[in-house]
Amino acid sequence: MTSSPDTPADAGKGERIAKRLARAGLCSRRDAERWIAEGRVVVDGHRIDTPATLVTAASEIRVDGKPVAAPERARLWLYHKPAGLVVTAHDPEGRRTIFDVLPKELPRVVSVGRLDLNSEGLLLLTNDGALARRLELPSSGWTRRYRVRAHGQIDQPALDRLRDGVVVDGVTYGAIEARLDRQQRSNMWLTMALKEGRNREVRRVMAHLGLGVNRLIRIAYGPFTLDALPEGAVIEASRRLVAQVAGEEGYDASGRKPGWAKPKPRDGRKRPGRPPARRTTGDGPDRPDRPERRAPRTGGRA
Repeated sequence: MTSSPDTPADAGKGERIAKRLARAGLCSRRDAERWIAEGRVVVDGHRIDTPATLVTAASEIRVDGKPVAAPERARLWLYHKPAGLVVTAHDPEGRRTIFDVLPKELPRVVSVGRLDLNSEGLLLLTNDGALARRLELPSSGWTRRYRVRAHGQIDQPALDRLRDGVVVDGVTYGAIEARLDRQQRSNMWLTMALKEGRNREVRRVMAHLGLGVNRLIRIAYGPFTLDALPEGAVIEASRRLVAQVAGEEGYDASGRKPGWAKPKPRDGRKRPGRPPARRTTGDGPDRPDRPERRAPRTGGRA
């Protein structure tokens, strides 16, 4: 069943073809719209020309003559991207991409946002293009946290002014939390947190402050953290947390089913709290603060 170009997108049952292709992990919605404009998408034997076309589970969809399988459940992976790889499926300059080195057993995935060539750290991957788009949007409210090594001199009051946002070359960036962790001669380590994640935002804001970034590591994206995940390694996030971030029904803000209650000790007394986790700090300018030695956390708390 398909809709005509004049059919409202929310009429009847079904979902837009662009969303369906994205959910199948084939592409982003924007790419799907381009494919449709190029005449590459056929639904129930008819070549379509609008991304507003509605499809159902019974619709036969083909791209470039190949059938599109029904979308699987949304899955999410955490990947520790090394520096020197491009986050794109095909690079016109012939540089190595993350898809050249990802494990072959992974299904077709798209990245949630990007890290540039010289940046490293946490990159989320998913088999659901629509979920990727949702998690990229600033409206998701997810905070991206970075460890930044930069060359230059600055004080904490100057960094605090970034909380009000900043305009760089005519581009307005939202609130940024920045903390000066360590200054060693002309090099420093900072921790930065922001919610927009625009292209090269950290590097451009730092350059505006007279600082040259020479290492950039993303250590967290929303509730997902890099922790001790080795460089180049990939792990899958828990199904419960994926359901939570995907907005599936049956999970509350903490990722628990309704009615879930933390068990109490049998004698009725409160359990003692955990001691604070101990973290070690690197002494050299080339070593960021190292997380505690434990398995990467992929579910539950941030």
